[in-house]
Amino acid sequence: VQLQASGGGLVQPGGSLRLSCAVSGFALSAYAMGWFRQAPGKEREFVAGISWRGSVTTYADSVKDRFTAARDNAKNTVSLQMDSLKPEDTAVYYCVRDRRVWRQRLATTEEEYDYRGQGTQVIVSS
Repeated sequence: VQLQASGGGLVQPGGSLRLSCAVSGFALSAYAMGWFRQAPGKEREFVAGISWRGSVTTYADSVKDRFTAARDNAKNTVSLQMDSLKPEDTAVYYCVRDRRVWRQRLATTEEEYDYRGQGTQVIVSS
């Protein structure tokens, strides 16, 4: 199982970035996926989750209405569109795989995800 996040970078407040996560070694279509982030000196926190079909998403309150999770099972990719970025969004972002297949209710705690890729750094600063 491999998950590789990319797309991070330096962006000004109010800007946008699109993160991608390329996966391999498992059937993406069977698993919900998620995004977590970890800011310097802080614990890792949930950002977004997307169901195995992509029909259901859930977001942390801090990113709701600004971030959008999506997936393309045929291309084995998951994405996170981040708009209206704020300095407090600065963190390393990780994509993660749900521990269970076909989960109906999206998980928001890290123990419910079993694989985490290496992260991609996002810095929001003027």
